Amino acid sequence: MDVRFTKAARKGLKSMPAADQRAMVEKLVRYAETGLGDVIKLGQPGYRLRHGDWRAVFELVDGIYVIRIAHPRDVYR
Repeated sequence: MDVRFTKAARKGLKSMPAADQRAMVEKLVRYAETGLGDVIKLGQPGYRLRHGDWRAVFELVDGIYVIRIAHPRDVYR
């Protein structure tokens, strides 16, 4: 399973500190490979993965398709 990012998700990833960027990508890859991680299904279509003060919202479409990465106050808008 592969991990793909939208333009908005890549922008959000770049706004994170470098250590958090690496950790978020590692967690997304680990979830894609094993299904393990702090992931919940959202009421709206998609899933949420948490890393500290950051959230990644994604869909499962031929792998993981990351829609947004941002702080919780911004990610669900």
